[in-house]
Amino acid sequence: MINSILLQIATVQKDTLANAAGANGEAGEISLSVWDLTLKGGVIMIPILLLLIVAVYIFIERYMALRKASKEDSNFMNNIRDFIHNGKVDSALALCKSKESPVSRMIEKGVLRIGKPLNYINAAIENVGKVEVAKLEKNIGFLSTSAGAAPMIGFLGTVIGMIQAFFDMSQSSNNIDINLLSTGIYTAMVTTVAGLVVGIIAYICYNLLVSNVEKVVNKMETTTLEFMDLLQEPA
Repeated sequence: MINSILLQIATVQKDTLANAAGANGEAGEISLSVWDLTLKGGVIMIPILLLLIVAVYIFIERYMALRKASKEDSNFMNNIRDFIHNGKVDSALALCKSKESPVSRMIEKGVLRIGKPLNYINAAIENVGKVEVAKLEKNIGFLSTSAGAAPMIGFLGTVIGMIQAFFDMSQSSNNIDINLLSTGIYTAMVTTVAGLVVGIIAYICYNLLVSNVEKVVNKMETTTLEFMDLLQEPA
């Protein structure tokens, strides 16, 4: 039933274009801008566009934060080692505070606990690490939600558009008017495409951020092990 309707719509459009070409003496060309397609999608496009805007904002904000957190000072641990071996704990703390990174905040907590049992120091560092990881993952879960929600909202628009198309068809008796059906068909097709596009973008952004978080976490774990080894080195 749907295929026959779409075939009839395509036939009407083809005849319309042929008549226009005959009147103008040349082939007619019809094009739609992205904005026109967006308007054709109807009200259901609003939540999809909102998801896109928020997803892009979160990606940019988190990407910049992770980029800052992943900056590595190759001499950081060497300086910490020299300060601790020389008994300059205050200098080590000052260095940690000057770096403003997850790694430096973890090492700062460890330096503050020097003199305590190693298990106690390691637990304190791990607690700080959990807090730092939570900060790194802030709002990233929204991208995962958007990746799943956007296509579903798009499919909802498809169902609404097809219902509108069949309703308009039922109200037109036996005469199928292309103008009556076009609104519903556009809504059905446009919202599906928009939802899938936003979902794909959000999914890619989510995985990129997760990959960057894992790199920072690996660096944090490596530095923690290096610091614990440092505390066990002979003075």
